[in-house]
Amino acid sequence: MKEIKIAVLPGDGIGPEIIAQAIKAVDKVAEKFSYKVEYTHAKVGAAAIDEVGDPYPEQTHQACMAADAVLFGAIGDPRYDNNPEAKVRPEQGLLAMRKKLGLYANLRPVNTFESLLHRSPLRHELIDGADFLCVRELTGGLYFGRPQGRSEDGNTAYDTCVYTRGEIERICKLGFEYAAARRGKLTVVDKANVLATSRLWRETAKAMEKEYPSVEVEYMFVDNAAMKIIQQPKHFDVIVTENMFGDILTDEASVITGSLGLLPSASIGTGTSLFEPIHGSYPQAAGKNIANPIATILSAAMMFEYAFNDMEAGAAIRRAVDLSIEQNIVTEDIAPEGIKPSSTTEVGDFIAANI
Repeated sequence: MKEIKIAVLPGDGIGPEIIAQAIKAVDKVAEKFSYKVEYTHAKVGAAAIDEVGDPYPEQTHQACMAADAVLFGAIGDPRYDNNPEAKVRPEQGLLAMRKKLGLYANLRPVNTFESLLHRSPLRHELIDGADFLCVRELTGGLYFGRPQGRSEDGNTAYDTCVYTRGEIERICKLGFEYAAARRGKLTVVDKANVLATSRLWRETAKAMEKEYPSVEVEYMFVDNAAMKIIQQPKHFDVIVTENMFGDILTDEASVITGSLGLLPSASIGTGTSLFEPIHGSYPQAAGKNIANPIATILSAAMMFEYAFNDMEAGAAIRRAVDLSIEQNIVTEDIAPEGIKPSSTTEVGDFIAANI
């Protein structure tokens, strides 16, 4: 019996509903593959602000640090959107969590489902067989650079983009390693024709090439990469890039599959790894039992694969997800015309039952 500890952070909006479905899948995997799971539930985001005034309280951080993995739902609440009176915002909890847990790398796989190719805004022949991994640096760059602020008259604002060679080396190392384990191609995305930080990125990656002779490396400006992800998504194997570019490109890439509700992600680093769907809190759907739980369930599959090195357990979840899509046991965002959509809980129940 393998004992594992999972910190469960449902968060805001649809977070509690989709996390509940992922836990059903984890429980079934635990039963099938002889795991004993200990869950610790903790507050984050607006839910934590409401309770203690902090979007990432120390108690939540300690629960994460004591766990083997973190299963996270979503952060965000419309009460705080564009609200100048809000002294603290839910999203600050996400940044604090990444920083405190040392989650310097975000992994987002992008691949298509055969039965859902028609849902993509791109033509069938462009995306059939698309399968690439985005490796995004998560704790540096513009989002964390200082100084940051506004002038006294409020008419000027400034952000600072900062990267050290060490930060770039550790994220590029992951990029090279994942490329070596996949199809042997790495695309380093930057804006080296304009930005000093990008020139350091390119210089650092080039110096690392000799350590990975089996990996073919290409360098691409971010604007070109943004176009190529749409024009030729099958061109890519592994993409590695800095924080803001990665944020934008991964959201762009996510639409290839036809729904944000299908894509999982992992954030790994020096502390406990975190697994979450790439979509937001979708407050309009909260409490309606209509949100797609598949991305969160697939995040649980990534958790077994990356945190517990159990590819078999992850594959069991993925097979059950594939079956739910093939048999149209899906929520309204991907339900075919003429097929009655299933609820969030019905999809979760079906996938769990078929693990």
